[in-house]
Amino acid sequence: MQPEFWHQHWQDNQIGFHQDAPTPLMLKHWPSLQVSTEARVFVPLAGKTHDMAWFAAQGYRVLGVELSRIAVEAFFAEHRLTPSVRESRYGRHYEAGNIELICGDAFALDEDALGDCAAVFDRAALIALPPDLRRRYARELYARLPRECRGLLITLEYPQHEKAGPPFSVIEDEVRALYGHDWDVTMLERRDILQAQPKFIEEGVTALHTTVYRLSRRG
Repeated sequence: MQPEFWHQHWQDNQIGFHQDAPTPLMLKHWPSLQVSTEARVFVPLAGKTHDMAWFAAQGYRVLGVELSRIAVEAFFAEHRLTPSVRESRYGRHYEAGNIELICGDAFALDEDALGDCAAVFDRAALIALPPDLRRRYARELYARLPRECRGLLITLEYPQHEKAGPPFSVIEDEVRALYGHDWDVTMLERRDILQAQPKFIEEGVTALHTTVYRLSRRG
């Protein structure tokens, strides 16, 4: 899946994955991570998610990365923030208050960029990627996060043959295969959401669940 795919989606405002409020399952399960509110939280493939503003309001320092400049600039505009802007080898950094959003390629981030991230939140990143990129994402990008980092991962599960992603179906066995080598993986909740997703029904999807995992990187 090429960057142009996502640039076009943002340009055409085809962003059905964007939510108008913080993720309810994140609000429910984030406290279980017991992350200090002064910690830095990494939000990969962030879009313009309201989750970043929620984290910042709790006192967290936020590091997001997003490919689309449209999404990055929309986030700050919609939250009435005027960011400072600078360039680095990672891309263009937008900073306002305790939110830093890098417009660039998530795979370009290294240990120097991610070394002080005590937590990671992924609602729509892993499921946005096809299988080959999911493997690279989990085994390369997550490997650059520090020891004892904690994370909350939210996935979708549905019969993949019934719908072309993204979002893609990522079942529990795959999650454990992707992360289990370096991370302890705990399923926190699995919820049937098909009736709340009419677009999936219209496409012929017969079953749809969302699943929440707690990730803990081994020290």
